[in-house]
Amino acid sequence: MANPLRFAARALTGTTYAYLGYQAWRTPGGRVEAAGSTLAAIRQVAPLPEDDELLVRANGAVQAVAGSALTLGVLPRLSGLALIGSLVPTTVAGHAFWEAPDAAARTQQTTQFLKNMAMIGGLVYVVLDGKR
Repeated sequence: MANPLRFAARALTGTTYAYLGYQAWRTPGGRVEAAGSTLAAIRQVAPLPEDDELLVRANGAVQAVAGSALTLGVLPRLSGLALIGSLVPTTVAGHAFWEAPDAAARTQQTTQFLKNMAMIGGLVYVVLDGKR
């Protein structure tokens, strides 16, 4: 039987990505506009489709699938890598505290940016550990 603490840790981490990814896929809303400048910058060095909404939805789908897989212990290293690859641009696009118009917004975005960095750190541990 799998370690119940590992299962709980995967469930607490994976379900968050599964839920938030599903929401981004289903209703991308303001995420599309928030991602616009980051996607434009990436297009300067890498070929990406021009449809920002499609990219936001695809990113959400990656998070939903990889988060579900992580929760279930299916290919945890690959799931963790997929989530890291998805979360880095999400963090840069969605929590660009350096562009915030005022101190209150900068503080809020800094907090969210650091939270995402902690989440990435947890995923790095999943990738390095890789146990079910």
